[in-house]
Amino acid sequence: MFSLRKLLVALAAQSVLAPVPGFSQQPTFHDALLDHLVGNWVLEGTIAKKKTTHDIDAQWVMGHQYLRFHEVSRDPSIDGKPAYEATVFIGWDGDLKQYACVWLDTYGDVSPVSLANAIPDGDEIKFVFKDKDELFRTTFAFHAATDTWEMSMDSDSKGVLSSFAHTTLTRAK
Repeated sequence: MFSLRKLLVALAAQSVLAPVPGFSQQPTFHDALLDHLVGNWVLEGTIAKKKTTHDIDAQWVMGHQYLRFHEVSRDPSIDGKPAYEATVFIGWDGDLKQYACVWLDTYGDVSPVSLANAIPDGDEIKFVFKDKDELFRTTFAFHAATDTWEMSMDSDSKGVLSSFAHTTLTRAK
């Protein structure tokens, strides 16, 4: 008759000796361009043809694998909550050698439209989100001389560009 202690020892030994899938952690993600985005920012400009101001907090998270920025509109909605809020994760796809982005916001609906990639391009990161026949481009451009970022968003429907947003991020004081 097996005792409980012998059973636990046998199970522990089996779990140690059993084959384990070969998961490996990517090297820590270091990116000189994204390092310039870390901190607190004020976003000002035009989104959907309306002047707006948002606050952004950007930090490295999850063992320095992702840059997370949290964006909150200063404009209230009808219920008094922020009119817009987003949490965005930017990481690195080592196999494809490009940035990867997950954009989650108050519009909900996690889908392929929430995912984008961008090939490194100097001081710009040009994410392309895909939705059926339309592309949505979000471009971050760093201006080292002024320590500011420009963020523009454009929809691309069959090659016809339409501006959705043009904003500037300056460091919060």
